[in-house]
Amino acid sequence: MPVIIPDHLPAAGILAGENIFTMGRQRAVHQDIRPLKIAILNLMPTKIITEVQLMRLLSNSALQIEVVLLQTGSYTSRNTPGEHLEAFYKTIDDVSHLRFDGLVITGAPVETLPFEQVEYWPELKGIMDWSVRHVYSTLHICWAAQAGLYHHFGVPKYPLEKKMFGVFRHSIVKPNTALLRGFDDDFPAPHSRHTTVRREDVEAAEGLELLAHSEDAGVYIAASRDGRQIFVTGHPEYDADSLHNEYVRDIGKGMDIAPPVNYYRGNDPGKVPVVTWRAHANLLYSNWLNYHVYQETPYDLGELA
Repeated sequence: MPVIIPDHLPAAGILAGENIFTMGRQRAVHQDIRPLKIAILNLMPTKIITEVQLMRLLSNSALQIEVVLLQTGSYTSRNTPGEHLEAFYKTIDDVSHLRFDGLVITGAPVETLPFEQVEYWPELKGIMDWSVRHVYSTLHICWAAQAGLYHHFGVPKYPLEKKMFGVFRHSIVKPNTALLRGFDDDFPAPHSRHTTVRREDVEAAEGLELLAHSEDAGVYIAASRDGRQIFVTGHPEYDADSLHNEYVRDIGKGMDIAPPVNYYRGNDPGKVPVVTWRAHANLLYSNWLNYHVYQETPYDLGELA
């Protein structure tokens, strides 16, 4: 089923080339169906790339989805053309009176900073508080997962001795949970981060459940007991070349960094990456949309409490 996106959004052409069905709003309004309203708070510097990655995953369900793109008002990205932000993005002030079935908050390259030193931290805290009252289920990715765990549950983050960088194996901690329905007992997912949260802190937090964990990468997925707050510490949305591009970028900056593990064929950076996480990434997003959004959110979003 289609993802409803703003007319003329650049992602539409890329997705069409992958046979992913998108629909402009003008066409959608003539269909007698209420699409799920999903907001994406895009904190990544390369916003257009992230738009494509997330819409690719959101499209992999039988549900019609209307996407609203959000940016922070207190900080403006320097890596995305201003005309793109002006044409396709709103701020929380523009939508604060609205309610949404779901919200995705992306990662951001600020993880080495204490949360309180992030320029838009006060605004982000306000958005996360707003989401509790105006969004049925919120999916937090990578740094946003750490930020959400800290803000909502008081779970701290800790610096790592070296970057968690590569594709790691994970295990299901809580069997028969709807979010992980259809997952294999062990499954891969990419990580790219300099900080972590600890299992014992997540398990000690009241109202929070650990769903998936990695012996090497640590906590991967946690959720509030009611399923309205989901925290994913990795990057299941990453493209085949995302880790490679980060590696090349960091090498170009003169950084002393090892190649991403379990990623290149034969662990040789001179060879092509092998995508092993795509199936579970699609399943994660389709399960979230189905079990935590579509089957739970009220038809009239005005009834959302």
